[in-house]
Amino acid sequence: MKFPGPLENQRLSFLLEKAISREAQMWKVNVPKMPTNQNVSPSQRDEVIQWLAKLKYQFNLYPETFALASSLLDRFLATVKAHPKYLSCIAISCFFLAAKTVEEDERIPILKVLARDSFCGCSSSEILRMERIILDKLNWDLHTATPLDFLHIFHAIAVSIRPQLIFSLPKLSPSQHLALLTKQLLHCMACNQLLQFKGSMLALAMISLEMEKLIPDWLPLTIELLQKAQSTLG
Repeated sequence: MKFPGPLENQRLSFLLEKAISREAQMWKVNVPKMPTNQNVSPSQRDEVIQWLAKLKYQFNLYPETFALASSLLDRFLATVKAHPKYLSCIAISCFFLAAKTVEEDERIPILKVLARDSFCGCSSSEILRMERIILDKLNWDLHTATPLDFLHIFHAIAVSIRPQLIFSLPKLSPSQHLALLTKQLLHCMACNQLLQFKGSMLALAMISLEMEKLIPDWLPLTIELLQKAQSTLG
């Protein structure tokens, strides 16, 4: 079995540094807005995120597409005062933007099919118009570090630091184990209370809880991962 070597460890450190730097630039403390008829409530936000999760499965898209769509939606809602009646159009537009950013060309849903089969209640032209509004408000910058990005990086680093983790997995390969954690993380992303935490810390908490179940020296590993994350900012 092949374990990560120095070059792979350097690559992981570079990816972590890049993601942490990106997060530091873009992350803002989530300040919940008072629910009114004129803005999107936290519960409405969670419902539409759960809807996007179903669309990910319906259109057989990558988890990264859902994670990016959720991040774009949250960034947009933090930037503008959005009326609830436009929420599904905003969400499906974020979803389409994420698909075009993440997926291979042949996997990107056809816009008319997406508008029809998602039952979003808006037309293709309305989605395209909303796309332009979102891009304008986000300064055409769609590349953000999502919690899923951090989960992938932390998982790979953990396996490289503690190769014995591979033998502790309950009848799962490392990729299957990561897929299981990914599914759990996507559920967490539909919980507005967790928006107060950075994606890096949410992913690290998930990894820590999982390591606690698998190996006796989980705490030193968690501390080492945290130090790696913090050192990239220093």
